[in-house]
Amino acid sequence: PPSLSRGKPVYLLAAAVMASAMGFIDSSVTAIALPTIRASLGGTLATAQWVQAGYLLAVTALVLVGGAMSDRFGVVRVFQGGIVAFMAASLLCAIAPSMPLMIAARVLQGVGAAFMVPGSMTLVSRAYDRADRGRALGLWAAASTATTAAGPILGGLVLTLGGEGVWRVIFAMNLPLGAGALWLLARHAIPDQGRPGTKVDIWGAVLATLCLGAMAVALTEGEALALPAGGLAIAAAVAFLWVESRLKAPMIRLDLFANRQFSAVNLATLL
Repeated sequence: PPSLSRGKPVYLLAAAVMASAMGFIDSSVTAIALPTIRASLGGTLATAQWVQAGYLLAVTALVLVGGAMSDRFGVVRVFQGGIVAFMAASLLCAIAPSMPLMIAARVLQGVGAAFMVPGSMTLVSRAYDRADRGRALGLWAAASTATTAAGPILGGLVLTLGGEGVWRVIFAMNLPLGAGALWLLARHAIPDQGRPGTKVDIWGAVLATLCLGAMAVALTEGEALALPAGGLAIAAAVAFLWVESRLKAPMIRLDLFANRQFSAVNLATLL
C-alpha cells in the first residue's frame, strides 16, 4: 500500500506514540486513582471497579473491530476519529459529577482507544519503507511499554502532590497529547481511502462484547449474578466461535490457531 507520510515519517511516529500513550497510560493510571475517585464520587467498591473494567472491556471487545474499520474507511480517518472520541471522553471523565457518568465516560474512552491503538501501529508501518519499518515499530513498541509502566508512577505523583480533586488532572492531561497528535496528522499524514468493499464483522463484535461483559459481571458482582452471568458468557463464547467459523471476513481467523507459535503466545498472554 502507498505511504501515508507527507514528508518525514518521524512526525507520524511521534503522532502514533502520543496517541497510543493516552490509551496505555489510562489503562494503568486509573487503578492508582481509583480509591480517590471513589471517595470523591461515592459508590460501592463493585461500582468503582467498573471505572477500570468498563474501559478495559470496551478496548478488548472492539480493538479488532477498530482494525477492520481502518481497512474499510482508511487508517488516518479512523485513527483521527479514535483520538477525537478519546479526548471527548477524557474531558467527560475530568468533569464527571457522579460515578455512573464516570463509568459511561470510561467506556467511551475504551471505544476511542479501540479505534486509536491499532491505527497507531498501522500508521507507523505504512509511514516507513521496508528497510526502516522494523526499527520504527520497535521504537513505537518501546514507547508504548514505557508509557504503560509510567502510568502508576505518574498517577502516584499527581495524587501525592495534589489535593482532593486532583485526580481529574490525570484525565485532563490527555487533551494536549491528543491535540498534538491531531496537529501532526493534519500536517504530515496523507488520508487514505481504505477499501470500501471490506465488510466489518458486526456480529462478532456484539458477541465478543456480550461474552466479555458477562464474564466481567460474573467476576465482579458477587455470588448472586455469578452463575447466570457465567452461563451467558459461555453461551456467547460458543456463539462467537460458531459465527467466526462461518463468516468470509471474520473478526478473528480461527485457522490462525493452527499455528503453534501463535497459539502458544496467546495462551501465555491469557495466563
